[in-house]
Amino acid sequence: MRCPFCNQENTKVVDSRPVEDTNSIRRRRMCEKCGKRFTTYETVETIPLTVIKKDHTREQYDRNKIQDGVLRACYKRPIPIEKIEEMIDSIEGEIFQTEEREVSSSRIGEIVMTHLKDVDAVAYVRFASVYREFKDIGTFMEEIKKFMN
Repeated sequence: MRCPFCNQENTKVVDSRPVEDTNSIRRRRMCEKCGKRFTTYETVETIPLTVIKKDHTREQYDRNKIQDGVLRACYKRPIPIEKIEEMIDSIEGEIFQTEEREVSSSRIGEIVMTHLKDVDAVAYVRFASVYREFKDIGTFMEEIKKFMN
């Protein structure tokens, strides 16, 4: 690891600890030449994941799409951003636990809905209304009845 201050190649690890709720390790390093300290993070390289969309096209997995959907569903709800980030990490962990190289967008949607259901009923219904593409009030009411049971 090169020192970001003097570009020297020799640095040593002073402290190392896992980062909570992620698959990464925080390392505190010190340059042997200039003596300055800096922090690096190591993460596990995951298998590239392909998402199979409803129209059967394929695209590379993008965490930001899940994050955008969850943030839209939780808009103006009393849910702390830390809780939302924790939920997104958990959703992503569940997706990658399958160890499959391809996952359907419908499976991802179901995982997201399961997590939202446990956090906030309004956010769950908002997400479900977009994800399930409700055509009329009847299908909307059916989803609410499912949630109530």
